[in-house]
Amino acid sequence: MAKRLVPLLNRVLVEKIIPPSKTNAGILLPEKSTKLNSGKVVAVGAGLHDKQGNHIPVSVSEGDEVLLPDYGGTEVKLGDKEEFTKSV
Repeated sequence: MAKRLVPLLNRVLVEKIIPPSKTNAGILLPEKSTKLNSGKVVAVGAGLHDKQGNHIPVSVSEGDEVLLPDYGGTEVKLGDKEEFTKSV
């Protein structure tokens, strides 16, 4: 049985991108360049409704690359993948 998370409301599921530690030519990159927290949006919630009932969609879509904050969000592990849920 496959596990699948579906975010609700204005939440987004982001898979963290692990940057390479060395280039194709074999040059080792410093730690500072590999600490950039970026991720790929895997799933997006439907959005929210305001007081008048108008639908407010989420501003990102599946496949977008986003920057992740150092703190915040909820870390979720599915198998060997490390993913985060974040409210937008």
